[in-house]
Order: sequence, then structure tokens, then C-alpha cells
Amino acid sequence: MMDGDEAKLWWAEENAKRNGFFLCPDRNLLDDLIEGLVKNDGRYGYGACPCRIASGLKAYDSDIICPCEYRDADVNEYGMCYCALFVSEEVSNDPSKMEPVPERRPIEAQDAAMEVKEKEEKRVEEVDGASMREEPSHEHIQVGVDEEGIPIWRCTVCGYLAARETPPPICPICKAKADKFERFGFGR
Repeated sequence: MMDGDEAKLWWAEENAKRNGFFLCPDRNLLDDLIEGLVKNDGRYGYGACPCRIASGLKAYDSDIICPCEYRDADVNEYGMCYCALFVSEEVSNDPSKMEPVPERRPIEAQDAAMEVKEKEEKRVEEVDGASMREEPSHEHIQVGVDEEGIPIWRCTVCGYLAARETPPPICPICKAKADKFERFGFGR
């Protein structure tokens, strides 16, 4: 039976193969990235990118769950994704081509995630130092927007939903462009 790191590495290898990518050629960095994904799986219940700040609420972090929404565009343009877990064949063959990749995640999404994370941390602190952490309540979230008014976007091609300020640049499921997304809400 595989441990968490081995299972996540196997998952990453299979995902890379299916999508025509390779894994980070720097073994130490690759091990760190896999370890970070496993930690985030345990921490949040989903594999948020280990190189980004996650809010701990899946609705706010859906665009940065590995493989993130930005991976394909980053690998196509820079030869690697933001965290360098997935790389092109060229970078795999010549690791000296690994360079920093600019952040594509909109600042509004980053700010919203940070605000939610800070509110949740404050709420946990206010529980009077109790050792048990309460689960965040989602009862107040309206359909079509979250509590902060962040819209939910639906891919008109495959139905994928994303909660963020702007539509994803590329649908992570069917690879449709941003113009194929519409605001989501009941009655539409």
C-alpha cells in the first residue's frame, strides 16, 4: 500500500501523462511539492497548490486546486506551471530553463481568499481557546454568489462551476476559453 506522498506522486505522474506534461525535473523540489499537496489534502480536504495561500474554503480555492486552472496556460507560455510541478518536455529535458512564472490568479481572488482565511482564523480564536475547531458554516451563502458577493461562473460547454471574481481563463475540464463562461444562478 502506498503512503500519502507515494499516492500523490503517482496521481501527479498519471495526470501529467494524460495531459502531455512532465513532472518537475528537480527531484528535491518535486518531493517538496508533493509533500505540500499531501499536507494541504490533510489540512483542507483538497490539494490546494502548495505555492499559494489557500483560504481553507473550497469555494474560494477551487481555481488553485491542483492541477490549478492556470496550469495549461502557464506550461504553454512559460514551460512550467506556477509551482513547477508540471512542466513541458523542453523544461523536463533542460532544467536550466526553469524560471519564475508570474501569478495569473486575479488579485481579487487572492484578496477574497485571504479575507475569508483571516475571518475564519479570528472566529476560531474567539471560540475561547477551545481545542476543537468548529467547521465553518455555509448556511449564509446565497446561490450564484458567496457571502462576499463573489460570482459563480458556469462553463456553457461542460457545466463546470467556478466561484471567483472573473471567469477562469480556460475551463480546467473541457479547455473552453473564458468567453464560454456565464454567471450562474437558478432560473437562468
